[in-house]
Amino acid sequence: MMAESTERIDYHKDGSVKARGTMRDGELDGYWEWFRKDGTKMRSGHFDMGRQVGEWTTYDATGQPHKVTQMK
Repeated sequence: MMAESTERIDYHKDGSVKARGTMRDGELDGYWEWFRKDGTKMRSGHFDMGRQVGEWTTYDATGQPHKVTQMK
């Protein structure tokens, strides 16, 4: 039986969203994104049961894509 995915949101101390994604069996799984305190996106990508997979994007200070990394 597959475990259900649950959404998880982590917050900075000031209450702004730090990270958002899904968890499965206690592991990061599926699409995740991280944010700076000012709300701009910092990084995004996919996990497969805790392992980074596929394309990961790093964003510049304005939230625009800066670099794309292909995970093995």
